[in-house]
Amino acid sequence: MLSRVASSLYWLSRYVERSDGILRMLKINYASSQDTIHEFTWDPVIRISSGGKEEEISSMKNDSRKVVEYLLFNRDNPNSIINIITLARENARSVQEHIATDLWQCLNEYYHTVKDPKLLWYVQKDDPITALDILIKQVMLYYGTADSTMERGEIRSFMSIGKYLERSIQSIDILDIKFISVSDNPDLLTDTSYWKHLLLSLGGYELYLKSYRGGFSDENVLELIMLNQDFPRSAKYGVHNIQRYFERLKSEKNIEDYKSLSFNIGKLHSYITYSSVYTIKEEGLHNYLVKIRNGLYGIGNLLQEYYF
Repeated sequence: MLSRVASSLYWLSRYVERSDGILRMLKINYASSQDTIHEFTWDPVIRISSGGKEEEISSMKNDSRKVVEYLLFNRDNPNSIINIITLARENARSVQEHIATDLWQCLNEYYHTVKDPKLLWYVQKDDPITALDILIKQVMLYYGTADSTMERGEIRSFMSIGKYLERSIQSIDILDIKFISVSDNPDLLTDTSYWKHLLLSLGGYELYLKSYRGGFSDENVLELIMLNQDFPRSAKYGVHNIQRYFERLKSEKNIEDYKSLSFNIGKLHSYITYSSVYTIKEEGLHNYLVKIRNGLYGIGNLLQEYYF
């Protein structure tokens, strides 16, 4: 496979996964802002999704509709949904002959849905949750179409690596910022709604209730998001799948590059696998998460160097 094609498939998948994470986070946080309007703050979402323009968006952080509008439709924000999906569509267009026609049509529909003026009307005048639900369904349609139409081979491997790399980075960023907020405000440790909204934004609320019977605690939340092998958005699950799909790219043509990158992926996977809540706290959660995040970015950089 040409390196240009591999790169486009990888980034296509990363951009779609990024949009999914942002949309789910926006939905839960907007609902939270309506329930606890006097205590709610958009600061964590702004820090994650503002694309380096925190000052610009901070001026509107008391207006939930404006924050949602900015993160969905503002062309000056590199992490807005409309910009992310435009980039995903451009990558898909460049490799259109390598992906299923149904998948291209699905992504094209997602792009035109984001541009639909009716969505802006929902955000400004009606119910922003309706607009977010429409877009989340587009993402789910994309994933269902990809799963049922794409061949299992190099193409699928590069797309899956991109998806799980992006997903792991998002989970770590959200966890890091949320626990920093707890450090600044220890009262949040006993705030049930705080942990509930964190888990809902990552799709882990129902699994948490099934796995832990003793109520909400920071240690259990940390264990679920970092170390639970059965949680699709945990760091452990993500890195395991990066390793699994990368192993399928092994070829005698690039064996030295493969070994180098495989070593780095295996090292990160082992580091997470042999961690526990106790060892993470002993090392310091922020330092631990920075190390994992740097490891993930390192894998991305080596993919760029060796394969793209």
